[in-house]
Amino acid sequence: MGNITFTMIKPLAVKKGYTGKIIEKITEGGFRIQAMKMIRMSKADAEKFYEIHKERPFYGELTDFMSSGPIVAAVLEKDNAVEDYRKLIGATNPEDAAEGTIRKLYATDIQANAVHGSDSNENAEKEASFFFAKKERFSKDGSLI
Repeated sequence: MGNITFTMIKPLAVKKGYTGKIIEKITEGGFRIQAMKMIRMSKADAEKFYEIHKERPFYGELTDFMSSGPIVAAVLEKDNAVEDYRKLIGATNPEDAAEGTIRKLYATDIQANAVHGSDSNENAEKEASFFFAKKERFSKDGSLI
């Protein structure tokens, strides 16, 4: 069981003003924020982050979308973080997401699905490290991770 996961609030959700509501759902779900920042990814950053999908037909649209405006990146902490966060955000396609999940509440479509969530403990650490240096991640008592 891992104790961190990584999330991004995607550009359309940020633009629509859902950031605060999404963060509230995250904290109500028992997650503690280790690190968080708002940035705008360059196209090159988006391509590198989503490199695993490079051969997929949606790669170009995905990287265009993810570099189209600011995102909020965060490292979240909780026991069983990846699995619990995947439950909290719901299915990738908001039409299939359970009632009350973040994607059901705030997503527009399968691409603009409000948030990204890590799919494994290994990817959670890799994705967190993509956006945050160790000096930007803090434990519960305020010390560096």
